[in-house]
Formats: sequence, C-alpha cells, structure tokens
Amino acid sequence: MALWDHLKELKNRLIKSAVGVVIGGIGGWILYDPLLKALADPVNRISQQTGGLSAINFGTIASPFDFKLQMSLLIGVVISSPIWIYQLWAFITPGLTSKERRYTLGYMAAAVPLFLAGIWAGWLVVPQVVRALTQFTPDGSSSVIDARTYIEFVTRMVLVLGIAFLVPVVLVGINMAGVISGQTILKAWRITVFLVFVLAAIAAPGADAISMFMLAGPLLVLFFAAIGICLMNDKRRERRQAKRMAETEASADIATPGSELKNL
Repeated sequence: MALWDHLKELKNRLIKSAVGVVIGGIGGWILYDPLLKALADPVNRISQQTGGLSAINFGTIASPFDFKLQMSLLIGVVISSPIWIYQLWAFITPGLTSKERRYTLGYMAAAVPLFLAGIWAGWLVVPQVVRALTQFTPDGSSSVIDARTYIEFVTRMVLVLGIAFLVPVVLVGINMAGVISGQTILKAWRITVFLVFVLAAIAAPGADAISMFMLAGPLLVLFFAAIGICLMNDKRRERRQAKRMAETEASADIATPGSELKNL
C-alpha cells in the first residue's frame, strides 16, 4: 500500500474514532448531572462535619459550561473506547500476519473489558479518596474546591486504575514477544504485591482495611493469572524449541554422508 493510501486510511480511522467519541460525548452530556452529583456528594458532606462551607467552585462565568463539556468528552472517551480501540487495531492489522492478527485481537478482547473494569473501580474509590482527604478540614473552616482542579484529580485517579488493570495484558504481551520470561516476572512477586497494596492504600485510604483489600484483591488475581499464562507459554515455547532442535538434528544426521553406517 502506498504512503498516500496509508494516510487516507489513517484519516478514515481517525474520523470514525472521532465520531464514536462525539456520540459517546452526547451520552456523557446526558449522564453529566447524576455523575456530578455523585462526585460532589463527598465534598458537600464536609459542611455537615465541620459546620463550614464546602462546595465545588466555578471561578468564572464560562466555567460551568467548560466543566460540563470536559466531563462529557471524558465520559465519551470511556464509552467509545471499544470503537477507537477497534479502529486502531483495524489500522495496524493489514501489516500483520494472520497469527499476529489473532494475537492482537486476543489482546484487545482482554484489554477493553479490563480497562473498563479499572475505570469502574476508579469511579467507586474516588468518593472514598475525596472523603478521606477532605476530612482533615478543621471545624468551622471552609473547603472550596476549584472545579477544574477537581476534574483533573478525578481524571488522574480513574485513568491510573484503568491503566493498572491493563498491566497483566502488557506482561503477557511482552512474554509472548520473548522479551521476558514468566520465571523472571514471578521472581518479582514480592515487590509487586507491595506496590499493589501501596496503590490500594492510596486509592482507598479509608479508616478500615476492607476497602484496601477489596481493591488490591482483583489486581493481585490479575497479576498472578498473567504469571500463570506466561509460565504456560514458556513451557510451550520450550517444547517447540526442543522439537525443532530434534528435527534439525535428525535432518543433519540424514544429510551427513555415512551417518547411517555410524548409527548401525
């Protein structure tokens, strides 16, 4: 395919992805009010605890509109993730072999639900994080949070957990590529468990440890499941290499003059 055809194909894929994001953004515009109410609820409850003012602040006249537009587009990106991820896959597949296409399709089939599950987990823990961090507001004081700062905080929290759920897929991918073995990943299980619990403690710093374990549990299950897949793939690779070496040696013996007499 010529360069111009590649650029034309890329343009078509980008347009389809943008249409998907816009359609998802329309859904985000509709869902904005209930989602904002859920996000603002932990902040609004601070006033009941401290007796002071607590609210999300819009600093300019256009801030409410900008905030709603940003939130709608963010929700649209999440809702339309299967569309733009598929468009990305469809753009790169013409240059892949049939085997590589099956691999990438399998990664996509695992990555999309895992990413959405991480987004959902982030959505569940964000109110707890806000509640835990704002509970240090002194009695009688006010906590007025800028809307733009608040949306950036929520976005980071949600995306971090969404990406964290993709780590097992990445580990399996680099193992399939032969970059790292399952045994090497398994040797780092202690530091990985420690990092998972640190992330869970940051994302769910409630007074009890139940929320932390509820968040760390799925991450650990995904991590060790990825290790199991990597170990099984290593064994298959070793069997294929052993079989290939045996066939090569057999072919060499047949091709070597006098090898049959030596064997006798």
